[in-house]
Amino acid sequence: MKTIIIIQARMGSSRLPGKILKPLGKHPVLEYVVNRCKQVNANKVIVATSTLPQDDKIEQWCKQQQIDCFRDSEQDVLSRYMECAKLYEPDYVMRVTSDCPFVDYEMANEVIEQMKLEPADYVELKGELPRGLAVELFAWSALQYINQHGTADRHREHVTYYGYEYAEQFNVTTYEVPVDRWKPELRITLDTEEDYQLCQRVAEHFNGDMLVSAKEVVRYLDEHPDVAKLNAHIEQKPVV
Repeated sequence: MKTIIIIQARMGSSRLPGKILKPLGKHPVLEYVVNRCKQVNANKVIVATSTLPQDDKIEQWCKQQQIDCFRDSEQDVLSRYMECAKLYEPDYVMRVTSDCPFVDYEMANEVIEQMKLEPADYVELKGELPRGLAVELFAWSALQYINQHGTADRHREHVTYYGYEYAEQFNVTTYEVPVDRWKPELRITLDTEEDYQLCQRVAEHFNGDMLVSAKEVVRYLDEHPDVAKLNAHIEQKPVV
């Protein structure tokens, strides 16, 4: 079972430009994400960014860190994923976004084990996670199907959206999210200045430990509502 992790990354952001290279303590956000993905039982971790000049910084950072970097379409993110994955000939592709510095690598490993136990087109997470912890695991064959049939803008921008919108077309296995992660009111992602303030507070509390368990992050925010409320009012952008 050859599994690769593709981290989609870009410097452009309407609400917080350059967010993924902003520092959390001594390390940029992207370094948190990459290092956490390296804890997952996958064969390769790749950062996939666009060909826009502003994303040259991402490629430069990847070269310095000796991380594979792939560059392709800025708008057609699904195409970027497909062209990247082709180079590695995987059985499964795990999708991670670079604006989630505390992505749950422990849960990611359990998701992979679920796929091994019940092979399927993708793993559906059952439970109400905080925004910013989840990963997605899709069979390469399923992504090829999605690429062929997902023609709407929302399908091209949101790589796996077609799979969830037309779930009846796929063979799906489920993973039960541990109850200690059931805090959907929390935002542990990075899209606004308020999100950044929260992530900074989390990083400071755990002394810059890039591998702090996601469940410990959830517990900290649950026990410190003053920190959790920093971005509680932020509304997630809708899929259109």
